Amino acid sequence: MSALDAVRQLLRQGYRARPEDLADMAMQAAPALGVTALIIYVVDHKQRVLLPLRGSLSPESDPVLVDGTLAGRAYSTLEPVRGTPDTAGEVVWVPLLDGSERMGVLRVMADRPLDEQAVADCAIVAALVGELVVTCDLYSDTIERLRRREPMRLAAEMLRAQLPPLTFATSRTVIAGILEPCYDVGGDAFDYAVNGDTAHLALFDAVGHGSAGGMRAVVLASIAIAAYRNARRAGQDLTATYHHLDEAIRDHDRTGMITAVLAELDQRTGVLQVISAGHPSGIVLRRGRVVTVLPTPTALPVTLGHHRPPVIIQEALEPGDQVLLYTDGITEARDRDGKPFGTDRLIDFAQRALADQLPAAETTRRLVHAILEYQDDRLQDDATVLLLHWLGEPPAPGR
Repeated sequence: MSALDAVRQLLRQGYRARPEDLADMAMQAAPALGVTALIIYVVDHKQRVLLPLRGSLSPESDPVLVDGTLAGRAYSTLEPVRGTPDTAGEVVWVPLLDGSERMGVLRVMADRPLDEQAVADCAIVAALVGELVVTCDLYSDTIERLRRREPMRLAAEMLRAQLPPLTFATSRTVIAGILEPCYDVGGDAFDYAVNGDTAHLALFDAVGHGSAGGMRAVVLASIAIAAYRNARRAGQDLTATYHHLDEAIRDHDRTGMITAVLAELDQRTGVLQVISAGHPSGIVLRRGRVVTVLPTPTALPVTLGHHRPPVIIQEALEPGDQVLLYTDGITEARDRDGKPFGTDRLIDFAQRALADQLPAAETTRRLVHAILEYQDDRLQDDATVLLLHWLGEPPAPGR
């Protein structure tokens, strides 16, 4: 038996699988890998707890915290993590990924020590299980209900359905985003795409909070996402995209307002172009240090764009550079004494996270959790981050 046998078995069963079947399917695949159990854990929406999928064949399992556990280390680092072997055998935690999107972890239980090839085989199976989790989640609420630890407000339900995956990666570029609060958003949103040699990024902050104001802001943010994608897919340049957004929002709500950052990266040359429409500036980090704070504003907020043409800022990136875009909910977060989190603290956190060589998705997770802790878990505004890591041109084949 081998990883290939386990993959074949999962593929055969996966065509007609329900989310409720996944836990037992993983357990049935375990003997093909020479292990005693494969237990699927999915992460909650706040990315604080790993929650087991339960089945009739899987052993009883409790939720596991992300922070301070071996399971959480596998989730955070994207690398398999071994437990301490004992007389009962060995446990290995393997990240559960859909491409580069972190879905949770796979707990591998064996009655013998696993060599490196065995762990690698488990990672292959985990990759397929991750895709099955995402596929099943598209047409069922079972996994979504498990991932929710609180009731989801209508505004959040509406907006989150439109967001892209939190993480995307190619050989040249990694993009990671995160939006808090999970269950009751205001008007923040983000979007991205990679088309050929160009990476597109956008961050929006619609004015309006609270229940009625929040819904109005979410409607504006939803229109902004749709208009941005509409312009991008029509091949419009950055300036035309800004005007398309401005007109779309103004046609719907003349008194509405959105601040935004629109950015495009030429992945061949590293040239970054940015329009900051009344929005906080982004920062460029190189070798763990801030090298540029992008100028702002370079355009009026959306719905006011017909009064003045936007200005595009260009920045030349070097391979390995990271661009951090954020909304004002990050820097304006206040502690009990009213002291703002501020740009300096944001920069310090980003530099320390890069020094720890964390994956982009983990950097954004820890940054937003730091904001939550700073405000005693009571956000006064949405806190949204979009992080771009440009890796440079990959080496030519054969080199």
